[in-house]
Order: sequence, then C-alpha cells, then structure tokens
Amino acid sequence: MWGVPAEKIKELDWWERVKLGSDVQFIAAPARRFSGRGIVRNKTLWSSFIFKSGNSSIYLGGDSGYDKHFAKIGNDYGPFDLAILDNGQYNTSWANIHMMPEETAKVAIELKAKVLFPVHWGKFCLATHAWDEPIDRLLKMAEMLHLKVITPMIGEKVILNSLMPASHWWVKPRN
Repeated sequence: MWGVPAEKIKELDWWERVKLGSDVQFIAAPARRFSGRGIVRNKTLWSSFIFKSGNSSIYLGGDSGYDKHFAKIGNDYGPFDLAILDNGQYNTSWANIHMMPEETAKVAIELKAKVLFPVHWGKFCLATHAWDEPIDRLLKMAEMLHLKVITPMIGEKVILNSLMPASHWWVKPRN
C-alpha cells in the first residue's frame, strides 16, 4: 500500500500494541467516530494512539467525539506528557464525532495530560463557528481548570518538555 512493504504494516485492534524498539511502544486505543469515506461505513475501527518511550508518553486523540473512553485511557495509560486533541469544526449536531472546546479541555484532564496541544482549528472551516472561536473557548476553560496549553503556529517547532510555544499568535494587537 502506497509503496510500503506489507511486512512493515501492522494492523491493530483497540488495546493492542506493537513494540517499535527496545523502549518504544505504540498502542491503539478507542475513539468515537465513524469510519469509511465511501458508500460502506463502519467496517474498520476509528482509533486514537498512545506512544510510550522511556520516560515520555504522548496521546494522539485522532478525531473523536467525547465519551467515557478518555477516562479509561487516562486511568490505564496516563499520565501523558502531551495530549494532542482535536478542537474545532464542531456543532451540536455532530457531538458524537467532534468535541466542543470545553470537552477538549475536560478530556485533557481525564487523560491526566501535563500539556494539551489543540489541533483541528484555525486552518479551514467546515462548521458555522468563527475560525478562532474554538481556541478562545478552549483557553477560557483551560484557565479555569489550570491546564497548560501550547499553541504553536502552523509549522512552528515543538520539543517535548523543552520548547512548548504558547503565544496567542492569532490575536491581533490593539492600537
């Protein structure tokens, strides 16, 4: 597939893991979504991912709606040094597949994340909200929850536990 030798491809069910080295693990975990872009849907799993290496742990939430799987992941695999979670393109009609910003902050707490990296916002619009509404709502909730959030510009470097940009680059200075 796409030029990758078949023996290098590992298909995982939820909660299955693969070792990628002596101290690196990749674990497939649940997400709440639908799968399939064609006529037939829900024939494959929609997943989130856990990366564990030495003393570091990262959670990649994929594109998920809020549900109880996040608390289970946090209890079983947390705490996480970094949680990368979607935060945008939401609507109450799509609550099962995209989280509201306040839920994204809540999920970071449930995952026991030290730092939240919100993604899926500020690029293009699929929903009716303003492009910067997701991050503004998320940061308001994160402040109430005392949650650290990083907000790198697209393409800006992030180095775990070292370079964690948190500027509000989308806010225009007032004159």
